[in-house]
Amino acid sequence: MLFCWRPADFWAATPAELAAIFAAMRGEEPEGDPLAPGDFARLMEQYPDG
Repeated sequence: MLFCWRPADFWAATPAELAAIFAAMRGEEPEGDPLAPGDFARLMEQYPDG
């Protein structure tokens, strides 16, 4: 299992997520700006998984 994902996680991944993983495997730098401190927490509040 290359990505250590369950099959359902792999098939639910977006093309952008897969592209990011393949780019990382090739050693390419990520595109875009990284999240600023607190951005991830705000996203988790806006889009809870529950």
